[in-house]
Amino acid sequence: MASEEELFANIDALLEEEPQLPPPAERARLREAAGITQARLAQALKSTVQTVKNYENGRSEPKSPRLEAYQRLLKGWAAKYPAHGTPAAPVAPVAPAAAPQPVTPETFTGPAAPEAKAAAPVEVPAAPAAPERPARPATSRRPAAKKAAKPAVDPRFPHGPLAVLDGDGSAYGVDGIVLDCPATTIPELVEWTLRESGLGAPKLNRYGKDSDPLIVLTAAAAVKLGLPERLEGHEQRRSLRLPDDHPVVKQVAKAKWQLTQRGFGPWARIYRKAQGRERQCVQLAILSWDALDERSWPGVAEMESADIARVLGVYAQRVITPRGSTAVSGLELMTALRPPTKPERDEETGNWVSAYNPGSLGTEPMDPAPPEATPEHPVVVQSGWTGGFLNEEAYQWVRSVDSLSDEECMMPFAVGLDLNTAFLAAAARLVVGLSAPDHFHAPKFNPKIPGSWLVDLSHIELDPRLPSPFTPDGSRPTGPAWYQTHTVAYAQELGYDVHPIEAYLRRETGAYLDPWHDRLKNAYVDTLADLGVTKDLDDRQFLAAMEQHKQVDPALAAVLSAIKATVKGGVGKLRERPQGKHYKEGERWPALQRPTWRPDIRAAVISKARVNMHRKLNNMAKMTGLFPLAVLSDCVVYPSPGASPLDFLPYAASGKPQPGGFRLGPTPGLAKLEGVQPMLWAVELMEKGLNPARHIKGGDAVLDEGE
Repeated sequence: MASEEELFANIDALLEEEPQLPPPAERARLREAAGITQARLAQALKSTVQTVKNYENGRSEPKSPRLEAYQRLLKGWAAKYPAHGTPAAPVAPVAPAAAPQPVTPETFTGPAAPEAKAAAPVEVPAAPAAPERPARPATSRRPAAKKAAKPAVDPRFPHGPLAVLDGDGSAYGVDGIVLDCPATTIPELVEWTLRESGLGAPKLNRYGKDSDPLIVLTAAAAVKLGLPERLEGHEQRRSLRLPDDHPVVKQVAKAKWQLTQRGFGPWARIYRKAQGRERQCVQLAILSWDALDERSWPGVAEMESADIARVLGVYAQRVITPRGSTAVSGLELMTALRPPTKPERDEETGNWVSAYNPGSLGTEPMDPAPPEATPEHPVVVQSGWTGGFLNEEAYQWVRSVDSLSDEECMMPFAVGLDLNTAFLAAAARLVVGLSAPDHFHAPKFNPKIPGSWLVDLSHIELDPRLPSPFTPDGSRPTGPAWYQTHTVAYAQELGYDVHPIEAYLRRETGAYLDPWHDRLKNAYVDTLADLGVTKDLDDRQFLAAMEQHKQVDPALAAVLSAIKATVKGGVGKLRERPQGKHYKEGERWPALQRPTWRPDIRAAVISKARVNMHRKLNNMAKMTGLFPLAVLSDCVVYPSPGASPLDFLPYAASGKPQPGGFRLGPTPGLAKLEGVQPMLWAVELMEKGLNPARHIKGGDAVLDEGE
């Protein structure tokens, strides 16, 4: 017979074990019997709705100290609502007020995915007759306030555009959806995604293509599927790829799938030839291979899977399903909104054929005029061109310290203003060339014709306290040079005659970037509004809201950062330079095969943005007598008597901002406070030839031409 000491030791061992919870179905029954929603329980446990859902369907178990708190709650409910007093299966409570909220998002009203195993079963309270819902429930984790209206969900893609796959097979989608993914290899993952997941997004233009589903792999998921956790090598991140003899690459080929020329890197596309109208393509993004660049997606790679899905889902809804870096996505968005072809009936045969879509860039790449190209371009190398190049770049200018007045030096502060998405504002109603360039000698200047003009602007003398509008470094031109149309037109606007020596002009024109501008502008404004920065705020309220907006919701703040990176990166990709140490000057590089390799369009956007900046600088000088200390791209630094832009921006007697100068606001092209430093600090940097705007802004003016 056991001794008393042995018995007590056994009892103590039991007490030290982890608290035992009732079965998952009983947890859900107790909560519903108490009339508590999953959202309210998640709030009490300092967790998420999806986590509570996982507790109640057995997908996961709480850890200490949440475990003890959850057990205490369930014990209390069990005492109040014993199992013998309620039905075995959960039903809607009798009292209407106690009815739990539906767990399926309102937007997901289409039919479920084709295969039932794509979603794990859950018990849903009985409700009146309603449309068929996806089997896997989901709740939105976004705040209800100021939520932008969501488009109707395409029944072909009931589970949204993308999912983040964890190592345990949980695929986290938008609005809290979690799918069960049984795949253990990359080919199985591709098959599951296309056949069972219900993932994807409808086309953005009637003549376009549906967005392929995106699967984001966590480090654990990558390892489970046979991929290395990290992709190591001496090359730049964007150049790293799995070798052709890697087992996963062989698996893909053996299963009759193909990889694009980019190979199996951080953003891998796996596809088969389309069957009729049905595309067979899946986009993968591997988090531990740095697919989400910290500069564009700050903090996202370190988030929980459900939160990553939320960030990327909002971006996909408002911009486009990511296809690579934000630069790649920005370029893809242009094509998605302006497809190169449309169906057209052949009058002779009566058959439908693919025809050019007016306003697009077509399907064939187009060589630029020599001055629009880069020095290594075949057009330049093979022709022996020595006539110079366009130099339409963003401002990087620092004012001479000698031009500072004593009054300016005595100002206490240097205040940085940043124009919201200045390049996006420049793309609005921007007329660009759609056809190949034609060469003209001694043409008469026409500000309505996009192109490149060789003209001498060195005779134009402007206030030295302002940067020249004709050069990126703000210096005065020294002789004839090539300029984009907007730069030459601004010289005319300032009252000077211009007499071009020669020009490369395009006869067919159009506002190619208009839909791109409109979609990104709406995405930017809507996301700022979700963060509490709305159009109805006055200037003081706007400054206060901008100071706090990143703390309101870090996930949406990351979306905002990605939208801004999409603008700059998309414009930069229009002139992507050759990559790789083995490139030889004069060879064609892959980017040249794209119809969207258009350095002339990039030059037009930057030229207009720089001219817009100079126009504001000039008007500010006229209205206030203030001159900038430095300009970097879309950021300008002014001496100020106070630490706020309100201390020096021009306002009318009525209190309204004066038109023409810098104005505060959340719209692209309007300004926000970028930072404040002591005036002495700014002067010391200027004396060293350094740009205080660079240090206030914390970045540079380079438009990403790679990735």
